[in-house]
Amino acid sequence: MNFSTIQTAESLARESMRTFSQGMAYAEESLRNLSENLDTDIATTPFEVVYTEDRIRLKHYCPKKTRGKGLKTPLLIVYALINRETMLDLQPDKSVIRNFLEEGVDVYVLEWGYPMRKDRWLTLEDHIEGYMDHVVDHILKTKRLAKLNLMGICMGGTMGVVYASLHPEKVKNLITTVTPTWFDTEEGLLHLWMKETHVERVVEACGNMPGDVMNLGFLMLNPAKLVVEKYHGLMANLNDKDFLENFIRMEKWIFDSPDVPGETFLEFITAFYRENRLLNGSFTLGGKAVDVTRITMPVLNIYAKYDHLVPPSACDRFTKAVGSADVQDLCLDTGHIGIYVSSKCQRDFVPHIAGWLKERDGAEVRKTKGDKEKATAAA
Repeated sequence: MNFSTIQTAESLARESMRTFSQGMAYAEESLRNLSENLDTDIATTPFEVVYTEDRIRLKHYCPKKTRGKGLKTPLLIVYALINRETMLDLQPDKSVIRNFLEEGVDVYVLEWGYPMRKDRWLTLEDHIEGYMDHVVDHILKTKRLAKLNLMGICMGGTMGVVYASLHPEKVKNLITTVTPTWFDTEEGLLHLWMKETHVERVVEACGNMPGDVMNLGFLMLNPAKLVVEKYHGLMANLNDKDFLENFIRMEKWIFDSPDVPGETFLEFITAFYRENRLLNGSFTLGGKAVDVTRITMPVLNIYAKYDHLVPPSACDRFTKAVGSADVQDLCLDTGHIGIYVSSKCQRDFVPHIAGWLKERDGAEVRKTKGDKEKATAAA
């Protein structure tokens, strides 16, 4: 290496440092100018806590008076144990909750809270046959109804499928959104990693699966986009107030990550990601067989075309496996989170669900695939 080469490298390094310093100074000044005027609160829709048990809370959002006809049957939304349900109410103009209320839907949301170390031994049965069932019974008793509508999100949708299989008499309509039900897919790094990663060691060391560890794993699924591109976009838009507010709200949600009870996490990974036991009838919960053919209520299954966490191949077999003949699949042109927060999906997502529920809000007639087969044979 000659002297001129060293000199060139040094000058490039100095120029890079100068550019970096200027960029940081610009960012600091922009943030200082904007910080006093930013509105970055999330989950601002008013609600009432109507039931508590241990760490969980049941939130009730009363529907607004609408010109159209509201729903008689309440909707219970069950979010995943990973991250928090506040994503459904990220900001007033991007709020799944507010949109449901505008449609006249009586909304309940199960908030899982923040597991402590003492929750390490809680199982899937504790969450589904315990907390979920208790919440359902509370709503049904309060409303003097026999059934409610159940909507599950991601892992919460998988838990909802298990619940509906065990308690079809309590669920009028079932909605699954970006819900993995078929885990034997090589599409998406998450499904590959979960089969091979030694998560048992993390749980053994920590008791619960730390939210920060899961966040790091999700970022590593696509670091170029989720780290480099994202923060490059932030630097380029520091003087855009709307962009900055949206960015900070999303960051608040992403990094508000509760731990997942250790035993529950290991059960979920083992039974589903590694052994794919949900749709083939081999999964049991508390000694009871989870048979998805017992899901005879109407089913709406919504997933995202560009979902890198729960790809379409993990979702699209579900409606073929259930017992109900009244099923609908809807694939939206977005990603895992975009299905709830993108501007386009705000126009399509909730109105479609609300319309689907309103069509099935009256007297119940359950159509099963067995009935179809009998009718075909008779013809």
